[in-house]
Amino acid sequence: MSQGVDTEGVELRRLGSGVVIVLAGVVLGLAAVLITARNGVTEWPFVLVFGLLIALGEMVQFKVDRSRNRAPIATSAALAYAMLRGPSLEIAPDVAQVIAVTSVATLLGVAPRAIAGLRWDVVVSCRRVLSVACAAAVFSAVIPGDLWWNGSWRHAFPLVLAMLLGVLTAGVVDALVGAGQATERYNKPFPASLRDELKVMAQIGMAMGIGGVLLAAGTSLLGLWAPPLVIVPLFLTQLAFRRFASAQRTYRATVRSMARSTEIAGFSSPGQNARTAALAVALGNDLGLKPDRMEALEYAALLSGVGQLALADPSPGGASLLRNRAERQRAAEIGASVIERSGVLDHVAEIVRHSNDPYRQGRANNSQIPVESGIVNVALAYEQLVGEGSGQTPEKAMESIGLGIGAEYDPVVVESLRRVVGRGFRF
Repeated sequence: MSQGVDTEGVELRRLGSGVVIVLAGVVLGLAAVLITARNGVTEWPFVLVFGLLIALGEMVQFKVDRSRNRAPIATSAALAYAMLRGPSLEIAPDVAQVIAVTSVATLLGVAPRAIAGLRWDVVVSCRRVLSVACAAAVFSAVIPGDLWWNGSWRHAFPLVLAMLLGVLTAGVVDALVGAGQATERYNKPFPASLRDELKVMAQIGMAMGIGGVLLAAGTSLLGLWAPPLVIVPLFLTQLAFRRFASAQRTYRATVRSMARSTEIAGFSSPGQNARTAALAVALGNDLGLKPDRMEALEYAALLSGVGQLALADPSPGGASLLRNRAERQRAAEIGASVIERSGVLDHVAEIVRHSNDPYRQGRANNSQIPVESGIVNVALAYEQLVGEGSGQTPEKAMESIGLGIGAEYDPVVVESLRRVVGRGFRF
């Protein structure tokens, strides 16, 4: 069996929004190139410098949050080019030229990655083109191309305000598109998806936006001497992000290695922890949990069986449901203690500690017990009923779990399981 959501259904959902975004980006880019070719390119030195920055930024993009690649230098450079106004330019780039330069430079930047077989995402690149186009349109509407700061602070304020408005527009547009994709791909409620996208925008996006404002302001006043001065801090910031992303990958690999220990020792069936985690993540998405809680939920599901290593003998096929209540809760407590010793997974340990608590005796009377514990409890039960070698159908498993609703299992989580299974989740 395959692990996760029904593959065909997921691919169709990805194609839905992905194709629309790519087509929109391609059509917009081609139209902008044709318009620019007809009108003529202005300020070639600035085109070449900012085009090179965008292309280089795309070439060194990286994945920082497991959701999509980031290219902070490319994004900042594209936003800056859209907001160039100042005495260093005789003619400011119009919206069509901004889109054309961004599109062509993006294509030139991702081409080497594609040729080298490195990860890249055409949807993400097209999202960037669309958001920069919106930022350029808003900025040009507020500050026409023939207006710039002439040294008077009275004129500086509306220029800076327009820059911030342009950056905010780009961020909001990208967040809305990203939230729509997340809702479609993971069946996550749109408000929760938008909340998560806006949070990312406020963190990583804000740094890229401010970098774009500084680059635009510096270049507008100092000319092409400014980009090297502003790009160096952006490059150092990107290096810091890459190191953080590398640490996250190492951390994740360590957790997965710990989870496999129960499989190697025969206390769980091959892939059982991964299947439980896949279902727990699907339930967490359906319930709209925040990204940091989703990560803790996934780790808790992966490590939920670690405590079984302290038991005298393995459960047949890793079916911990066959053990009595005392043994299961003892295993959960031991597992939580082991996890706590890592010093960095305290919230994960708390989830695991209560992952075998009956709902009526636990979270129903104690709101301090995290809902993630109830999610892991239901995910464990469903996996052991439907997973490898169990033989039960999803419908029969749902009937069995339904008998324990309100007593053994959290009703909110069980209803979420009904929705997830109804949408075609399969191990």
